[in-house]
Amino acid sequence: MTQLSVSRNSLPSEVQHSALLQLLSNPLLLCHTTPYLSCYDILNLAATCRAFRFLVYQTPQVFRRIDLGNVKSAQFEIAGIDRGGETWRNVQVDENLTEDDFYSGPLRGIFSTLRRHDILRDVQVLILDGLSVTAELVHDVLVDPTFSVRILSIRDVKNLNERKLRGALQYACRESRPKGTPRLKGLYVFGPKEPGESLLNGGGPSPASGSPTTAAVASSWNSRSQKALTEALVEDPESWYARRGDQFPRRISSEWASTLVACGGIIAFDTVLCTGPRHINSSAWGTVNIAALDAASSPAGQNVPHYGVATHSLDGCASCGAAPEGWTVWGEDSFEAVRDRYERRSSNGNSDEIGRFPLLAPPPMHSANLKVAMCPTGQPVNPRSSSMHTPKNQKARFIPRCLDCLRDRYCAGCRRWWCEACFVGPWASSPGGGGHGGAPNTSADLVSDSSSNSTSGVNDSREPEYKVRDGLCWDGKCGP
Repeated sequence: MTQLSVSRNSLPSEVQHSALLQLLSNPLLLCHTTPYLSCYDILNLAATCRAFRFLVYQTPQVFRRIDLGNVKSAQFEIAGIDRGGETWRNVQVDENLTEDDFYSGPLRGIFSTLRRHDILRDVQVLILDGLSVTAELVHDVLVDPTFSVRILSIRDVKNLNERKLRGALQYACRESRPKGTPRLKGLYVFGPKEPGESLLNGGGPSPASGSPTTAAVASSWNSRSQKALTEALVEDPESWYARRGDQFPRRISSEWASTLVACGGIIAFDTVLCTGPRHINSSAWGTVNIAALDAASSPAGQNVPHYGVATHSLDGCASCGAAPEGWTVWGEDSFEAVRDRYERRSSNGNSDEIGRFPLLAPPPMHSANLKVAMCPTGQPVNPRSSSMHTPKNQKARFIPRCLDCLRDRYCAGCRRWWCEACFVGPWASSPGGGGHGGAPNTSADLVSDSSSNSTSGVNDSREPEYKVRDGLCWDGKCGP
């Protein structure tokens, strides 16, 4: 039998139009396709004919996820605010223009267009990575009732005042906040943005000029879906659970710790609080002698603050294979990791998982559910109610630590580390005894009776013992 192959381009345009319209009329297919497209492509589709326009604008889930990072009209291309006589979008820049109006102007214009077309209320996942985003703009997203954003990504943005942003977040999560606020439940702010496509010419959430043909739109969709599949196959290991070591390319200010505490149980971030035993939120708080740790560490590692932002994901200690505070395991409850402050908020309808598990990049494609954004690859979203019984050795887990809790005990080369129960510090066994200030220098003085059974591997000799020096192992594997 002779097989006849008919090219799709040889079909009449009416047939192509009808086939694509019937295919996308299925809400399930439409809502699972549009997250992979830019606003420019979606609006081009709506501009082809009235049927597609009705389909796009009357299906709320179409605009559930919007990524403006590659939209040309959202870019901020002006170098400074104080250049006299410079024009910006046909408006003369003068002293009457506020700093926020200047730097957030492109995005505010887009939001105004989205609001005018009754689209803004449907946006639940909003991605503004790499754009000009001000703290005042984020504050509006938090408190303005016209926004319904549940997950916001502002990674690698420009012109962001982090001090004002922390203040806006703490204000939105205050104890006297109105019931049901803030709507925002997840914020990506610390990690790097994903590599994106080139800027879309004329892109933006405004009606597209002209009426592109259905065949041209379909061809663009095919090209972008192939590129998305290729990028998915070569993506980096998943942060926190699969990728060990430093999780962020830039330093995180220690002032963010108090913001994470204030937002605990309300807003989740792409990092968590450090669970080391030197912080009061740790389940191992009180099991180690803090004075002995300070005496045995370098001056830079002393006086660790009450809270710290985790920047490193670790495996178990190189000596005992664990950590004093235990592991952070997806789906398992923490018996003491959530303090009374979080318990009060959990009783008001907030989850104690918000703040214990980090948001994982990239932001979810097909859902605005916070658990989906936090769920590791290959794990059930609801492990407690799921019928899947994951073996213990296959559960996704990690140990989050800040730099203060890893100083003198973490190797940046092989990513091994030594916990407080197995290694006091490089000066704990200095000749003459007592370390700095005559502090105790033995494991019995460092670890309390409740955890004394985990002190194997501590060298009680009086000679200096280095595990890590200048950021590398001192046992010959990574160091000199």
